[in-house]
Amino acid sequence: MLYDIKVTLGMGFLQPSDHVRNLLRILPSDMEGRQRCVSAKLEADPQPDERADRPDFFGNMVTEMAWHRPVQDLTVTLTARVERTAAAPRLDLSPGLAALPAQVADAAPTGPLSPHHFLGRSERVQPLPVMTDYARAVLDAGDIATTLDAVKAIGRALHADMRFDAEATDVHTPTLDAFEARHGVCQDFSHVMIACLRGLGIPAAYVSGYLRTLPPEGMPRLEGADAMHAWVGAWCGRDMGWIGFDPTNDMIASNDHVLVGLGRDYSDMSPIRGAHRSSGAQASNMQVDMAPVEARQAPLPA
Repeated sequence: MLYDIKVTLGMGFLQPSDHVRNLLRILPSDMEGRQRCVSAKLEADPQPDERADRPDFFGNMVTEMAWHRPVQDLTVTLTARVERTAAAPRLDLSPGLAALPAQVADAAPTGPLSPHHFLGRSERVQPLPVMTDYARAVLDAGDIATTLDAVKAIGRALHADMRFDAEATDVHTPTLDAFEARHGVCQDFSHVMIACLRGLGIPAAYVSGYLRTLPPEGMPRLEGADAMHAWVGAWCGRDMGWIGFDPTNDMIASNDHVLVGLGRDYSDMSPIRGAHRSSGAQASNMQVDMAPVEARQAPLPA
């Protein structure tokens, strides 16, 4: 599937800021055999005085921009074309949960995608007993034979028990608050699921990206499609590796999901973070559009 993606980030300051520095994580990634970024253009108005593009520890592309002159209104625009290929169906070769720790221990500990990085506490995710107990109750109620079975069961249970509500939480809402209230947005669904999985000893990552905005004919529109989306990557053993599951929409991540990158939680993958020197209020907004490219639309976006 070929997609055109446009992202617009707007920021405004009540008083002009004489110094702004931002880190952006919005560029789509390449995944061998799964995703290819055909073209991408990331621009800012006004143009930055400094710009650097580099990968972070996990291999996600980071764009750093800085302005050293007064700026009051700032717009960052991404236009990209991405080819996304769904993985072929595979047999479930993941181990049972009792055998998973030995496979984690055998995995290389230092690489960016090593499962060791995604097991413990992180800034936004603490695998607290109340969430681990919830996850164990889900497994006890089902016929769970493998790690992948456990991942699917917990993701589906959270989809059923939590309510998508764009007004219920914000970017700073603690994971425990979202879990106890049983509502939130994709960030909350993902953080709760990560906490549940890590509490069971399943390595789990926070995945950030884009979600198809136009559903297939006759299918419901997916939640979270007008902004950057989040889902969960779960390490399901040495033979299966990382599997993506979207608890907000109760589905295995497939070619409707375009990957930007992954980290331990939102703090590693926030689309924009930075610092500015100013006074008074500030405002920001984000608009995302991701639509499939018709076969007749061969030219790349300008």
